[in-house]
Amino acid sequence: FVNRNSEIQSINKKKEKMEYISTTTLANECNLQTSDLFNLLKKLNWIDRINNKWILTETGKKKGGILKNHPKFGEFIAWPEDIDVPLDSSGTKSKLLNATNIGKHFNISSQRLNLILSELGWIKKNLSGWEPTKLGKSLGGKQFEHEVSGGTYVLWPDNIVNNKILITSLSETPTSTTDTIPKSDNQYKNSNSDSFREKFPATFRTKDGHFVRSRAEVIIDNALYDYNLAHAYERKLPIEEDIYADFFIPSEGVYIEFWGLEDDPKYNERKKIKQEIYKNYDFKLIELNDNDISNLDDHLPKKLLKFGIKVY
Repeated sequence: FVNRNSEIQSINKKKEKMEYISTTTLANECNLQTSDLFNLLKKLNWIDRINNKWILTETGKKKGGILKNHPKFGEFIAWPEDIDVPLDSSGTKSKLLNATNIGKHFNISSQRLNLILSELGWIKKNLSGWEPTKLGKSLGGKQFEHEVSGGTYVLWPDNIVNNKILITSLSETPTSTTDTIPKSDNQYKNSNSDSFREKFPATFRTKDGHFVRSRAEVIIDNALYDYNLAHAYERKLPIEEDIYADFFIPSEGVYIEFWGLEDDPKYNERKKIKQEIYKNYDFKLIELNDNDISNLDDHLPKKLLKFGIKVY
């Protein structure tokens, strides 16, 4: 009897920790009209219509459905946020996935996935949750709002799990954000800056162990280290083009470029291409040149502050 009580208490605790969503919110996640989802759930015998009211069946309860009360809207049926609805293949639209669903596919938590999506520049924080960026919207990201809590979240088309940039980012993301991301020989060969990398190998060691390509980059890297800002060196931009930023601050999604050879025509051509890419994708960019390096502690903190990063 005691063991049975303990088991029931354990189940109840799990239910308390689990996030639940309304059928309307679930319809959004399934990319369905609410009425279509209600009809589908009735066909599945998860719910039934009695006396003009939707009720939860025993099958629905086994699937995790529960009854909840809202002070304004009254009683409603809620479902675990990670519930998998078998969609009808005869005309049902492709399912939209939330962070929990995508995280399960890659065996990571939804919190970690959202951080990665934020680093990629696909989503950004707002006052009530997450919203898709311009780049995220171009990939099919859509913002929704929880009916009860009012929190915002982003749903993605189900083919997002096959996105090469996301897969590459998940495989290359180091356990420490200060680690340099390794690049394969093929990546170097495909890079537009191949000759630049060959001409300026990364032989200068910084305080945090990064190997960079110039003394100016040593100064920048050491400054970020002294400011206690976790950062990556030569991070690939989350786009199809094979472009790398000099530095990246993942916590704020800010990229840093040091333009050190502005008297070189080929370098200036490459610089213009990169600047245009940063602009087109709405990436947060800090640009530094030789004049900034000579008094970096005067210039870099001001540029960081424009993106809400306070170092003093």
